[in-house]
Amino acid sequence: MSIRAGIIGTGFMARVHAQAIASGGHQLVGVTGSNRDRAADFVANRPGAAAFGSVRELIDLRPDVVHVTTPNALHREQAEEIIDAGIGVIVEKPLATSVEDAEALARHQCDVPVAAVPFIYRYYGLVREIRERIRLLPGNRLWMLHGSYLQDWLGGADQTNWRVDPAAGGASRAFGDIGVHWCDLMEFVTGHRITTVTALVGNAFEREGGAAQNLTEDGAVLTFTTDHGALGSLVVSQASAGRDNRLYFSFDGPDESYEFDQQLPERAWIGRRDESRLITRNPSKAIATPVGLEPVPAGHPQGYQQCFNDFVADAYAAIGGQVSDTLPTFADGLRAARLTEAVLESARTGGPVRVASDEALARVAATVR
Repeated sequence: MSIRAGIIGTGFMARVHAQAIASGGHQLVGVTGSNRDRAADFVANRPGAAAFGSVRELIDLRPDVVHVTTPNALHREQAEEIIDAGIGVIVEKPLATSVEDAEALARHQCDVPVAAVPFIYRYYGLVREIRERIRLLPGNRLWMLHGSYLQDWLGGADQTNWRVDPAAGGASRAFGDIGVHWCDLMEFVTGHRITTVTALVGNAFEREGGAAQNLTEDGAVLTFTTDHGALGSLVVSQASAGRDNRLYFSFDGPDESYEFDQQLPERAWIGRRDESRLITRNPSKAIATPVGLEPVPAGHPQGYQQCFNDFVADAYAAIGGQVSDTLPTFADGLRAARLTEAVLESARTGGPVRVASDEALARVAATVR
């Protein structure tokens, strides 16, 4: 089934979404940005796509789905306008800049064919392979869940971005932008849910422009517990020199431990008491069922864009009624908002904070599953 898609936004993530739309043989039919000129520049080399000056004009084109790739503070208003029109929606993470806004969006997920958030690291082949191996070894009680997500793109005093401004990006930057990716991945792979967090946040330096430029954190360090009795830790930074985009985890049990590094996505480490070994991604030998497009053959590296392509293919399949267990929905976006709220509260109070239980989330998710 060919999908007609629209995009709101013209920045880097809009380009990633556009490539994913094209990769599946779907049609980008319209784009709107902060102004019509930017939208026109964006569609100049994308045949069949029209430029619009407003979200309403794009909606009036009646696409099957609209991708929202704008600054975080705009997500709720734009997504609600799309949902009110009965059109499917994909909203960049974070879903919203507050729990209240995320809850409002999640309650309406059932009103449209698809409502998804691109937690795309779920789509790495070896991530799914580790998840399946954990599922098949239930006696291996994972008890130590740790890792990091490190970047350096905001590592200079003169480097800034709209995400630095809480009015546009939300109260949390490093955790809200990338820490939620790690937490989503941990919960997706292990089946654990974070129950309490204790967090510290900080800044590497004072940005040019003074204290007003340091209203969001450059990094966070947190410890947590899970509903399965595990202990965990996470280090998040957007100002660690030389760390381009290093998402790393180690999920440790007494019988087997599992390690994955997103910058080396073709191999994962499995440790046992009697041996340790590397496994490589090979769709023909994998235990886990592939999701998305045709898997990249073994020996041909799978990358970030391919994962994004697979996410979009999975979301578009849901429009046709084929929903996988991998697709991240608005309920998962709400979960990320709850975690962000708990991290900021813990950093403010200096103590542990309980995260809303799955029962509380289920009252919202029950209307969207």
